[in-house]
Amino acid sequence: MTEITRDSNGNELNDGDAVTLIKDLKVKGTSVVLKRGTLVKNIRLTGDTAEIECNAEKVKGLVLRTEFLKKA
Repeated sequence: MTEITRDSNGNELNDGDAVTLIKDLKVKGTSVVLKRGTLVKNIRLTGDTAEIECNAEKVKGLVLRTEFLKKA
């Protein structure tokens, strides 16, 4: 059985979905802070159900925890 990746509200996430951040997040290794409410489009699922991969603002190849996201 395949694992289902879910956002903070329990909604199922799929490749290509758009998500919104529910918390300000500092990006390690940069001075960039992703603000709450930022829309991240075209996400990619990883092998880990607690993480997704995306490109946000000036940061490419970013991995975000699903606990800080909600489906847009």
